[in-house]
Amino acid sequence: MEPILNVKNLTMKFGGLKALDNVNISVEKGQIAALIGPNGAGKTTFFNCITGIYEPTEGYVEITRPGSKSEKIKGLKPNYVTEKGMSRTFQNIRLFHGMTVLENVMIGRHCRLKSGIFGAMLRPGSQRDEEKKAVRDSYEILEKIGLEQYVNEMAVNLPYGAQRRLEIARALATNPFLLLLDEPAAGMNPQETKELDDLIIWLRDNEDLSILLIEHDMKLVMSLSDRIHVVDYGKKIAEGTPEEVKNNPEVIKAYLGDESEDA
Repeated sequence: MEPILNVKNLTMKFGGLKALDNVNISVEKGQIAALIGPNGAGKTTFFNCITGIYEPTEGYVEITRPGSKSEKIKGLKPNYVTEKGMSRTFQNIRLFHGMTVLENVMIGRHCRLKSGIFGAMLRPGSQRDEEKKAVRDSYEILEKIGLEQYVNEMAVNLPYGAQRRLEIARALATNPFLLLLDEPAAGMNPQETKELDDLIIWLRDNEDLSILLIEHDMKLVMSLSDRIHVVDYGKKIAEGTPEEVKNNPEVIKAYLGDESEDA
C-alpha cells in the first residue's frame, strides 16, 4: 500500500546542532501511528518540519491524498500544507481565547471557503450562504467531538480537557485526511485520557482519517497505535508494532526504561 505520508532522510540543522538526522517515517491510510522518544529527541521538530513551520535542511516530505497523486510539500508554508490536507494540533494549546468555541472551529474552516477579500467586503448572497454553511459544518464538528454544549462559551472558560478537544475540532475543520496530534493527552486526568483514546479511535474509524501522534503517555500509545516510530537524539532508532517496540532493547534503554525508573 502506498503511504499517505512519506518522509525520507529528513535532516534539520540549527547552526552546528542536528535536531533531526536522516529520519525516515511513513504513515499508511487508516493507520494510527505514534512518534515517541525522550524529551529533546526531535519529535516536535519533526512535526514542525513536515508542516512548514521549519524548512528542513535535507530530505523530502511527500503526501498522497487518497485518490490523488503524490505531492512533495517540503518548503510550503503552513497554510498551504493545511490546504493540501494535513492538519495538526500543538503541544501548547493555541486557541483564540477571546472567541467563542464555535468561532474557533470556524477559523479552521477558513481554508475551505471560496469567498475572498472582495466577497467579505461586498457580502453577496453566495458569500452569506457559504458563511451559513460554515456555521453548520462547525457545529456538526463540535457535536462529533462532544463539545456542542459549549458552542457559545468563550474558549478561555472551557475546562482544560475540553480545550484540548477544541484544538482537535479546529484541526478537523480544515477537512484533513491526515491529522497530526502533538501530545494531545498532556495535562489530562485519567478519565479525560480515556475519553481522548476513544475519540481518536472513533475519528479514525468514522471520519476516514489517518493519525500520527506524539505522546508521552505510554499506555495511550500502546493501546492506540498500529505502528510506533522511536527517535532519540534526532535519530530514528526503532519502528514496529507496540509489542515489538515494547521489547526492543534500544527503546527500553532510551525511553521506556527511563520511564519505568522514574515511576
